Amino acid sequence: MLTPEEWDAIRLSLAVATRSVAISLVPAVAVAWLLARGRFPGRMLLDALVHLPLVVPPVVVGWALLMLFGVRGPIGAPLDAWFGIRLVFTTEGAALATAVMSFPLIVRAVRLGLENVDPGLEAAARTLGAGPLDRFATVTLPLMSPGILAGAVTAFAAGLGEFGAVITFASNIPGETQTLPLAIYAATQTPGGEAMAARLALISFALAVAGLLLAEVIARRMHLLLGRAG
Repeated sequence: MLTPEEWDAIRLSLAVATRSVAISLVPAVAVAWLLARGRFPGRMLLDALVHLPLVVPPVVVGWALLMLFGVRGPIGAPLDAWFGIRLVFTTEGAALATAVMSFPLIVRAVRLGLENVDPGLEAAARTLGAGPLDRFATVTLPLMSPGILAGAVTAFAAGLGEFGAVITFASNIPGETQTLPLAIYAATQTPGGEAMAARLALISFALAVAGLLLAEVIARRMHLLLGRAG
């Protein structure tokens, strides 16, 4: 049986991962389209910046968010003063940190899906009189949907395990920001907490594997459906 604290950590992990995907999905699709189809100065620099969270320590990302969105930061101070929104040390802040860390995963998956779209289909739609928005909504978006869904599920699974950026920006507050990885860390620092750490580690492992398997299944089924439709 799990303790109430353990259930809180699981609930928070699922909530934070879900919110992080909701925050980053639409911007990630837009950036992926821009990187795949756009031709503009600074494209390589944008590509590098987008993928920066994959190569820098997560603590650095958390620190950068703290500098930007802290109560005295250039973004956090106006949010707090004008709208009463405070992200640091909150569940919403944990979701933001997780979203930033998982953002490149969605961009990469969506970009791969977009690059597999046959430009001839879009050209055919254009010759039939479809405008840019119509072509995107009726041709491009359905064909890139496997990448979108796979990227979203992969980002969700990765968000369940995010640690460094969350603990730096949102701290480790039970019931507020203590997700599964943070609860495991806290348990390892507590005398007699080995059993709790083991239980939460097994749950974290099971959720991550399930998420990755689901992403693969969704991608394959979407490809089959699109192949049959074609």
